[in-house]
Amino acid sequence: MKRQNQSSVVEFILLGFSNFPELQEQLFGAFLVVYLATLIGNTIIIVIISLDQSLHVPMYLFLLNLSLVDVSFSAVIMPQMLVVLSTEKTSISFVSCFAQMYFILFFGGAECFLLGAMAYDRFAAICHPLSYPMLMNKRVFMKLVMFSWASGVMVATVQTTWVFSFPFCGPSEINHISCETPPVLELACADTFLFEIYAFTGTILIIMVPFLLILLSYIRILFAILKMPSTTGRQKAFSTCASHLTSVTLFYGTASMTYLQPKSGYSPETKKLMSLAYSLLTPLLNPLIYTLRNSEMKRALMKFWRRKVDLRTF
Repeated sequence: MKRQNQSSVVEFILLGFSNFPELQEQLFGAFLVVYLATLIGNTIIIVIISLDQSLHVPMYLFLLNLSLVDVSFSAVIMPQMLVVLSTEKTSISFVSCFAQMYFILFFGGAECFLLGAMAYDRFAAICHPLSYPMLMNKRVFMKLVMFSWASGVMVATVQTTWVFSFPFCGPSEINHISCETPPVLELACADTFLFEIYAFTGTILIIMVPFLLILLSYIRILFAILKMPSTTGRQKAFSTCASHLTSVTLFYGTASMTYLQPKSGYSPETKKLMSLAYSLLTPLLNPLIYTLRNSEMKRALMKFWRRKVDLRTF
């Protein structure tokens, strides 16, 4: 099809879960609770780590950045989805859709690399404890964090600009919960084959490569755990690693299935569920998996809580 210079579509319609009108109220209630829990859980982590000087070490500063990403990721998707579920106004302007896609890619890309950096930090701490201060000093930490955020910006800028350079002449209904790349791309009035090749390559580099590095790191970590003399220590370490891998697999697995093939054979409902897995469940689970099971975070949380109680008593 000959490429046009301008799109005739000025707004899109987000269909969300309109195929299940009888479930709209229940879905709104469930998603609102999850969204609020996500905001509260991640905000607590950000505040605790920011205020407690003893937690200003790479492991917890990575967690702070992850919580910032998760809060932002949820804020980009959830409010719009709640509006779609609670009112009949499901339209989103062309510019707003562009902005939402940009920030989904930005925070999603940043999280991919942050999770990889966190796995490297744990690998260095467990497998090379004596060399850890050199392997993960302040300079290395800052480079990894800056690279993660910068990579998110680069991915979002290139992909969003390319997608919205295509003409959109109708239809304007996005059968999804947000303006993610694959469902929006299906509405383009042009040949998107070249972009799909780029998307496939980008997914391999941005999602699969960090995921494989994380798996390799945890394999090395597990071998190190097996050499621990304490049974209790091994059990605790295994439990922590299993929890981390569960969260990582959930995020990377569903994200890769969504972005590996923009025009894949998955049904729209399946795509929505996969999107919910990494945009809704992962930000909710990360505070529980990465921090609230951690003794140092529990200690800092109790310290913060007692300080608040003492101030109120005074």
